[in-house]
Amino acid sequence: MVDGDEGRGTLERLPEGEAVAATGLSLALVEDIEAARQYRQRARAANTTRAYASDWAQFEGWCWERALEPLPASPKVVATYLAARARAGNAPSTITRHLAAIGWQHRQAGAVAPQARDTKMVIADTLAGIRREQRARPTGKKAAIGAADLARMIANAEGEGPRAIRDRAVLALGLAAALRRSELVALKLADLALVEQGLTLRIRQSKTDQEGTGAVIAIPAGKVLTPVKHLNAWLKLRGGEPGTLFTRIGPTGLLTSDPMSDRSVARLVQRYADRIGLAPGSVAGHSLRAGLLTEAARTRASLPKMQEVSRQKSIDVLLGYIRSAALFDDHAGGGFL
Repeated sequence: MVDGDEGRGTLERLPEGEAVAATGLSLALVEDIEAARQYRQRARAANTTRAYASDWAQFEGWCWERALEPLPASPKVVATYLAARARAGNAPSTITRHLAAIGWQHRQAGAVAPQARDTKMVIADTLAGIRREQRARPTGKKAAIGAADLARMIANAEGEGPRAIRDRAVLALGLAAALRRSELVALKLADLALVEQGLTLRIRQSKTDQEGTGAVIAIPAGKVLTPVKHLNAWLKLRGGEPGTLFTRIGPTGLLTSDPMSDRSVARLVQRYADRIGLAPGSVAGHSLRAGLLTEAARTRASLPKMQEVSRQKSIDVLLGYIRSAALFDDHAGGGFL
């Protein structure tokens, strides 16, 4: 029997996984322990877990190459690694994720995370210095693609071949729904619902919705970019089979059932931007999302409506788009310059 202080000590010493079954504990307790382990694994979104695993593998490889101990890692080792990532050109957000992955792996292994042992603030000070330096650098933020430019890009996806039809739909829907490229490629046919005014689109999970609560957004039929028209053309070609909405097209022009990659969305945007004379390096997949918000701010859309489509948690981000669009409005020197 396991109870009281003795029971708590036993639970603290329990191994993970299949080794639990060899402890001689009751089947009910073993099942409860396994359930707890699975809930811990679900605490983070699958994409986050995969990113953490990749980040940890990079840290571990970096340590082995330098004869350093990755687990448990000392705060100085971790701080040095973060500096190496900064020198390699990683953004502060990426470096912060690497740090989180290192802490996560330590906790998974039953060790104290280096951040929790950083009594001299070595990690914290290094990360603060990286962020300060980044703020001083010119931003590499990609440009927004406005509605007029996107209309030209769509027009340059000429023809009625599978690739042109799909690309027109991707471009139009990407801006109309302010989608991140990861959200675009994750869409399923079941996420669409055609209605009289256009369509509704269900976003199952996103960067700002790690719990997977989901959101439903409305997309008007439109008069210029006509996203619903372009999407219907793609659906007619794609067919009604369940699964990924936007699939990869093979070298010979044949449709596949494989989903597009998020990188292919960025390349698609850059390819059509180049055709209308925009610098390909200045735009990417995010330019479609930024385009919707920029146009919405320019046409005086309300902040709640912008947030409804973009699903932004931070109002400050949306205010940034509004300030940029209104830089010359009611200018202080407009009456005398």
